[in-house]
Amino acid sequence: MFYVYILKSVRTGKLYKGSTSDLRTRVNGHNSGKTKSTRAGRPWRLIYYEAFLNKSDALREEKFLKSGKGKERIKYLFQSGNIDIEKQLEECRSG
Repeated sequence: MFYVYILKSVRTGKLYKGSTSDLRTRVNGHNSGKTKSTRAGRPWRLIYYEAFLNKSDALREEKFLKSGKGKERIKYLFQSGNIDIEKQLEECRSG
């Protein structure tokens, strides 16, 4: 399983988009300072993720989310209340 995820910096409010095959380890890496690009924004909170069966689909979605149209979709999802963040967080913790 491969994941595309969005983190939000608790300190700065900025978003970070990425992909991984091990979501828990990757989020922990961001929060521990092991990832240079996100070190300054710690702590990070997982606010969204999607699961994919193959890596190429996950990478394609990550690239899309980083594009102008992808940023529009993210804005729409969070403004319209279409994302149940707490439910996703619980699924991530239990899964």
